[in-house]
Amino acid sequence: MFVRQGLHDWNLTPAEAARLQERLAASLSGGRLPSPLRLVAGVDLALSGRDSLVAAAVVWSPADSSVVEVALARKPLSFPYVPGLLSFREAPAALEALAALRSEPDLVIFDGQGIAHPRGLGLAAHLGLWLEVPTVGAAKKRLCGAHRPVRDRRGSKASLFLGGRRVGFVLRTRPGVKPLFVSPGNRIGPAGAARAVLRCCRGFRLPEPTRLAHIAAAMAKRGLSAPEIERKLLS
Repeated sequence: MFVRQGLHDWNLTPAEAARLQERLAASLSGGRLPSPLRLVAGVDLALSGRDSLVAAAVVWSPADSSVVEVALARKPLSFPYVPGLLSFREAPAALEALAALRSEPDLVIFDGQGIAHPRGLGLAAHLGLWLEVPTVGAAKKRLCGAHRPVRDRRGSKASLFLGGRRVGFVLRTRPGVKPLFVSPGNRIGPAGAARAVLRCCRGFRLPEPTRLAHIAAAMAKRGLSAPEIERKLLS
């Protein structure tokens, strides 16, 4: 998959990283998804030991709910854990995994925030500037913003507001389970992001691309290779 090079340096202090987020957020744009969605990639990361991360990127086909490809990356941790700055900790490994994909997905969904972020640049928004396709954040927890209650019915949603601006939706993907916090990353708007995530759900709380990426990252932690994980996900 095509990944831009040299957008900025990753070797920053937390204060420098926060200032960079504010500048980069101004570069984000909206847009529309292609229809139909041909391929969707999901990205998730997991700690591997005490000082490294493993990133898994899984390409999934909505047409037949099949796994097309799996790519992995391992990187040493080089940035401290700072709430609101997780992309500087996780993005290098995620970008390396995406760059290893042979496929060119139409959309990338991240297990994390998009613009629903104090400075408007969560993981999905930040990495969206490195990619040439729309990106969406589908987070399990709220980082910021306020919303009304969401009905317990699949597809029900409530707008997520931050500073008077709609930054995403709280989306019920399955009755009886907690909703997801969906926000656009780059090249897509809030409503399109919510529709895309719901279209990728197949009976679970998480959309299939990130659900499978979570499984792949856990397998990679146990030492399985990308081809081995592909075979297991296809079986």
